[in-house]
Amino acid sequence: MLKTDDTVLIFIDVQGRLHGIMDGKEALDTHLDRMVRGCSLLDIPVIVTEQIPAKLGSTSEPFRSLLQDAVFIEKTAFSCCGDLQFLARLRTLGRRQTLLVGIEAHVCVYQTAIDLLEAGYGVTVVADAVASRSAADRSLALEAMRDAGARVLPAETVLFGLLRDAADPRFKELLKLIK
Repeated sequence: MLKTDDTVLIFIDVQGRLHGIMDGKEALDTHLDRMVRGCSLLDIPVIVTEQIPAKLGSTSEPFRSLLQDAVFIEKTAFSCCGDLQFLARLRTLGRRQTLLVGIEAHVCVYQTAIDLLEAGYGVTVVADAVASRSAADRSLALEAMRDAGARVLPAETVLFGLLRDAADPRFKELLKLIK
């Protein structure tokens, strides 16, 4: 089970033109927003990656503004783990459980999940907060990540799993995000 003090959210490449052409973009954005706000409420740190932002654009709004306290890392490797700055930041946080959200599910999210699993991290892919241009590509990637050992869960399951108890004073705020 995920624990707030051992978890980090990795917000992968939700950028400009590419973000605009994702299959199911409206639903994706709803769940990305829930994850960002929910992790903020639960004091879970966030690492944001941007794939060659000079070409693809920076992190899309409103996420860039919501994530202003996060560490932003520019990368060229598809896997976040292919970037030394990313790996250094992840190690500095000292957390062993990762939540993956972003795009594209079948390229950058998939490769990051596999590399993190191989490095011994726990990986949870937030299924409704990842997307690809093609629904089929997303579906196949989620299946492959699950087969490799990642948990694949919806945002609501992840956030309530992190909260654990309706008696927690943050429950009402989290509930507002979900409904």
